Parts: sequence; C-alpha cells; structure tokens
Amino acid sequence: MFVFGTVGLFIHYIPLPSSIIALSRASLGAAFLFFLVRFRHMPMSGQQIRDNLKLLIISGICIGINWILLFEAFRHTTMAIASICYYMAPVFVILVSPVLLHETLTVRKVVCVLLALLGMMFVGGVFEHGLSGVTDLSGIFFALGAAVFYASVIVCNKKFSPISAYDKTIIQLAAAAVVLLPYTLITENWSSLSCTPFQFFLLLVLSLFVTGFAYALFFGSMRYLKAQTVAILTYIDPIVSVFLSALFLQEPLAVSTIIGAVLILGSTLVSELKA
Repeated sequence: MFVFGTVGLFIHYIPLPSSIIALSRASLGAAFLFFLVRFRHMPMSGQQIRDNLKLLIISGICIGINWILLFEAFRHTTMAIASICYYMAPVFVILVSPVLLHETLTVRKVVCVLLALLGMMFVGGVFEHGLSGVTDLSGIFFALGAAVFYASVIVCNKKFSPISAYDKTIIQLAAAAVVLLPYTLITENWSSLSCTPFQFFLLLVLSLFVTGFAYALFFGSMRYLKAQTVAILTYIDPIVSVFLSALFLQEPLAVSTIIGAVLILGSTLVSELKA
C-alpha cells in the first residue's frame, strides 16, 4: 500500500498523456504478473476465467478509464486533494450496495456517507470560499470520476464467482490494455511525444514495480490476512500520498484539506469495521 501511494509522485514527473501512462501500466503490469505466474508454475484456470469473463472485461474497462481520470486529476489539482477525493469510492459503493449488492444500508453506514460528503466540502474549500470560490474544480471532478469507476471495479469484484486473484488481475489489466490501445492510438499525436531516458525509466518503474510487483505483493499477502485487515491497510495508500505531496512537491496542505481528509478517510474506515 505504501508503494501504491507513490503513484501520484510518478505521474508528476512523467510528461506523457494519461492514456499512454495508463496503457503502459495495464499492458506491462499484466505481462509482469503473467510471467510471474508462469515462473512460479501456478496454473491459470481457464474454466474460472470463462465463468467470469463478462465481469472481467467490464471491470478491466473500468480500471482503464479509472486510471486515465485519476492521472488527469493529479495534473489538475494537488496530489493530496486528488488522492483524498479518490477515496470517495467506498462511499459510492455503500450508496449503490442496497440495489446492486443487496446489502443492508445501516444507520452507521449512512452516517459515514454523510461525514464523507461533509469532508468533500472541506477538501473543495466550500466552507472557506463558498461554491463560487471553489478552486481545483476540474481536478476534483476528475478524481471523483475516477472514484466512480473504481467503485464499479469493487462492485464487479464482489460479484465474481470463485477465481484466483492472479488470474483475475491479469485478465482485468489485459482487458484494460486492449480497450486503451485503440483509444490511445486514435486520440494521441505520437509524433509530438517525447520524454527523456530518465522519464522513460520512471514509466517502466511505474508499470513493472508500482503496478506489477506491488500487485503481486498485495495478492500474495491476502492468503495470510483477513479481508477486513486488508481493507483497513488500504488506508495507508492515501495517507502516504498526502505526506509525499507535502514532502517532495511542497504542495500546501490547508487546514480545511486536513479536516476533509480526516472526515473522508475516517468515515470510510469506520464503515469497514465490524460492529
């Protein structure tokens, strides 16, 4: 989760369009995990993949769009604000869970949703500047859009029939790459793209280490941890993002942003805890 928290830092120093970065991350990340599975002689279940193929493709498409929007958010607002807004995803899952997942919307979850929404108002600066004075609106909307698509991935994952975590992620990333490739080829002017050898190295690190290797660590740990423990540990990600943005990018952390972060992360964390 600490490694995942560095994504925004990499995006800041890679001057390439979001679609190309997302394509690289999806394709190279899928390839890394595929060769890792082969190297460790872990069989892939064709039957389990076929049983979940529709949801795997849908969730893969959502991952690709989610990354593009998140990377755009990092470019249009601070890394801290983008990461905090992105963590509205669990809130969106709570809101749709009664309809899509047939889960009960408890009083505690409703309170958590309201606190998270209040936190969003603090992060956006509504209480300081009013609605007309809210800054970084485009970045906030990009981050919230990314959160919606990430929430869609979470919902899809809850609907999967039994399937290996590695199989699932390889197919999801591959599906994201397949969708992103034609989109990137059509929308980007490849002749005008340029990056230094160091920036290209950063792109490889982001794709292979921050995506492929970190996913391998993440899924490898799941067999030893309870689901609730994994859910709670994911909160390391946005906290690391906030601290790195202040430490390396000298991005200002307003009091309202800190209050909003506590409300959003705290309320979604409480919603994960068992009663």
